[in-house]
Amino acid sequence: MKIAIYNARRYDKQYFDSFNRQFDHELHYIDTHLDSDTLILSDGAEAICVFVNDPVQRPLLEKMRNQGVKMLALRSAGFNHVDIRAANELGIVVANVPGYSPYAVAEHAVAMILCLVRRLLRAHARVHEGNFSLEGLMGFDLHDKTVGIVGTGKIGTVFAHIMHGFGCRLLGVDPVESRTCRDLGMHYVSMETLCRQSDIISLHCPLVPSTKHLINDDTIAEMRDGVCLINTSRGAIIDTAAIIRALKRGKIGYLGLDVYEEEEDLFFEDHSNSVLNDDVFARLLTFNNVLITGHQAYFTREAVTNIARTTLANVTEFEQTGSCANQLVAPK
Repeated sequence: MKIAIYNARRYDKQYFDSFNRQFDHELHYIDTHLDSDTLILSDGAEAICVFVNDPVQRPLLEKMRNQGVKMLALRSAGFNHVDIRAANELGIVVANVPGYSPYAVAEHAVAMILCLVRRLLRAHARVHEGNFSLEGLMGFDLHDKTVGIVGTGKIGTVFAHIMHGFGCRLLGVDPVESRTCRDLGMHYVSMETLCRQSDIISLHCPLVPSTKHLINDDTIAEMRDGVCLINTSRGAIIDTAAIIRALKRGKIGYLGLDVYEEEEDLFFEDHSNSVLNDDVFARLLTFNNVLITGHQAYFTREAVTNIARTTLANVTEFEQTGSCANQLVAPK
């Protein structure tokens, strides 16, 4: 099957080419985003492959169907950027890559916590300047701290295991409780209780209507002063304007972001030779207690390997059977 792979990076091509030897699809790499203007570049492809920064809504899906596209293969677990209901109605199969590496994202969240609370970036910069003073570098032990985990699916559960290893008390919020997390000693509580009792809060929930701006002025007001907040999930779970207000008054003591509410036109691109036009993002960069990475949490050899292999397997399964085990269906 001919697959048009949009916004393909060097590493995407490397891994897709490697695993395609066993699947033998015709891969057509397109070094730009998918939109209504660039769709024509995939003419003749029955499957289109996109990542998280390409929104695919009904008008684009209609054009895809008219162009003969039968499958949308996501090289991601998240699918909030796709109108699944519209795709189902139009007869376009959408498949994702669930659980490509929960360890990658969970470990990145822990790395952000350690960098922030032990002030490692500031310490590293000082040493390179020949400054070995410890003033302003005091951190705190993770042992015996309370960690609130919002979303205890695969990634949240791995994160819980790691924080349990540090000797942390675990609180969780999730409509579906994890027996594994309960066995670790996690107590499931309300969002309000989690905010009030947690020293560290890490977000691992999907972006759905009920979780958009879950972290807002009201939930922040319930948090402990100086709380450490980590988001490796989806940017819009946090109301960025509310977070900036909380940073300015010291309510948020440490902030780690691997995702950003308006990342679509910012992340995965090299903007080093241009001026950033996003004033909100620029404001975040002014705080010395904020650590930002560019949607990097998933980016390990193991994860990229699983993404390439599973994406190609999804297309093969669809080609052979007309459906796919990882097919996404909108709730009724």
